[in-house]
Amino acid sequence: MSDATPQPTPADTSATPAPAVDSQASQDTAAAMANYESEALAKCQAELTELQAKSAELADQYLRAKADVENARRRAEDEVSKARKFALEGFADSLLPVVDSLEAGLAIKDAKVEQIREGSQATLRQLLAALERNKVIVVDPAIGAKFDPHQHQAISVVPSEQEANTVVTVLQKGYLISERVLRPALVTVAAAK
Repeated sequence: MSDATPQPTPADTSATPAPAVDSQASQDTAAAMANYESEALAKCQAELTELQAKSAELADQYLRAKADVENARRRAEDEVSKARKFALEGFADSLLPVVDSLEAGLAIKDAKVEQIREGSQATLRQLLAALERNKVIVVDPAIGAKFDPHQHQAISVVPSEQEANTVVTVLQKGYLISERVLRPALVTVAAAK
């Protein structure tokens, strides 16, 4: 057995040229990893840039929408303010001829009773027409009409030959404005028999 070639010992294995090959592989791996990391970083940076642009766009849209809402709110407030301020303009305009008629009647110094009565009736017609044009409707229930608690206010219940809960007398006319009671008609109502 002395002729046999000597076997390398474990200590001899470390001296072989294999580590040079491992060094090249690890350099290639490191380069590949660096390349991969570089590509991943570039991709992340591109995504970040894209997301930042989208975020800026959304922030701009938000600010514009907020400004639009604020402008709409301000316009609505202005319109409400103007509506309150000038709500009576049309109504007041329709009452001016009534004022003119009253002033003209008072300007006549030696008016006769008949003239004053005719002038008052004409002025009342003007006033009622002005109210009607502005959706103010007279509530004047007929005698014997059914009592309506939504439009009438009973001042008293009186014995009568009429059917119970019907209007006996109208003490004061009522008024509706756009189908809403402005003032109920004051009436007396027939009592139950």
